[in-house]
Amino acid sequence: MQSKEKKGLNQSRRNFLRDSSLVATGFFIVPRHVLGRGYIAPSDKLNIAGIGVGGKAEVNLPYAFNNGSDNIVALCDVDDRMAVNARKKWPKAPYYRDYREMLDKEHKNFDAVIITSPDHMHAVQALPAMQLQKHVYCEKPLTHDIYEARILTQAAQKYKVVTQMGNQGSSGNDTRLIETWVQAGLIGDVHTVHVWTNRPVWPQGIATPTGKFDIPKEVDWELWLGTAPHRDFNPTYLPATWRGWTDFGTGSLGDMGCHFIDVPYRALQLQYPVSVECSVGSVYTGFFKEAIYTDSYPPSSKTHIQFPSRNGMPAVEMIWYDGGIKPKRPDELLPEEPMAELDGGIIFEGTKGKLMAGLFGRNPVLLPTKKMKEVNLPASTLPFVENGSDGHQQQWVKACKKGYGAYTSSAFEKSGPLTETVLMGNLAIRSYNYTETNSKGNKVYPGRKKLLWNGTDMKITNFEPANQFVKRSYRGNYKLEL
Repeated sequence: MQSKEKKGLNQSRRNFLRDSSLVATGFFIVPRHVLGRGYIAPSDKLNIAGIGVGGKAEVNLPYAFNNGSDNIVALCDVDDRMAVNARKKWPKAPYYRDYREMLDKEHKNFDAVIITSPDHMHAVQALPAMQLQKHVYCEKPLTHDIYEARILTQAAQKYKVVTQMGNQGSSGNDTRLIETWVQAGLIGDVHTVHVWTNRPVWPQGIATPTGKFDIPKEVDWELWLGTAPHRDFNPTYLPATWRGWTDFGTGSLGDMGCHFIDVPYRALQLQYPVSVECSVGSVYTGFFKEAIYTDSYPPSSKTHIQFPSRNGMPAVEMIWYDGGIKPKRPDELLPEEPMAELDGGIIFEGTKGKLMAGLFGRNPVLLPTKKMKEVNLPASTLPFVENGSDGHQQQWVKACKKGYGAYTSSAFEKSGPLTETVLMGNLAIRSYNYTETNSKGNKVYPGRKKLLWNGTDMKITNFEPANQFVKRSYRGNYKLEL
């Protein structure tokens, strides 16, 4: 039997040989505290791929990269012009045009993906990434149609990945304050919410562009079209004006609804709506002549969405306005006081008062505004996000490192149902100009009615033609299967 002294010497010799071998082969692990405060070991960095790396991605990717705290390891865009800045910033990251090729060749090299492509491609890009066990950050709106939103919500749970939709206001402090104040009963039972935006700030309610144009060599037009029906290339659709076209974007509601509606959706614990109806602005081409363009969203709209009672709270009507339309100015607001913000606003009407806020719920105030000095305002019952809305991407990055179950402000389990509600407005808008011919040969508009919604079954129950807008058909071999 070895003495303790000899055993210690042998153990020291084995440690020396092991450590010498590690040095010789280049594998020598230094404790983090030796490397210095602030050092991040490579194993602690999240490896991120980007799909759609221009536009809003020029915010999303740098915020996630966080000055080198994490890695951008692969880039993908169908328009090389949009990818110029990202490729300069991360020159070592392989670059692809087809996201499917990137997922196939690079999936072993990244942990998570940020999707900032046009709306019509979100779902088919996010789902295969989740099926590869990749965490997903996807820009708003989460999807182009209601069925896609439901599928991504289910996928996040099935594949147990960390998700976040890019409505950064959901990480803002004001959102949490409003949620606390409303649920504390400061304005009583809320029965009506008005939400409005200055969008669109791109062309809508216009005719389909015509003419023949050469496809720029930097653009893969077939990949850009993706799931959408084929149409000839036209510069009218790029780079950001695709939002106004029904095949690609989701209009004013899709652009800003996930920002504005998110605030009351959380504060009032809303779930599936039960009905929707709308009216839309028209384009007049002459005396008593009206042009209806169904290929693009209308220049303005007003949409009424009804929600049932839930969790001890009464039924609520939400009214959405866009294209310059606003609700009536509250009587409690003094003539010289601003009505929310230039971008739009939110007004909650309750049995005991009103509450007004701007984009992301910014600058919430009770009405009349003098109440802000008279009422004891409760502190937020929800934890604030580090750096507020500016920390939305980093919140997701940190949650990815913790794994499935870690909190994010706009995980798909929340942002999926929110997106469905936003897209209910578009379902009503696209049904509005549906026409039939009556027995006298005249056009009638049966879509201009209140549409009743079964949220569980994702079905309009009183007007079958509207259901074509719940789930669209994809072009080519694109699929969405759990």
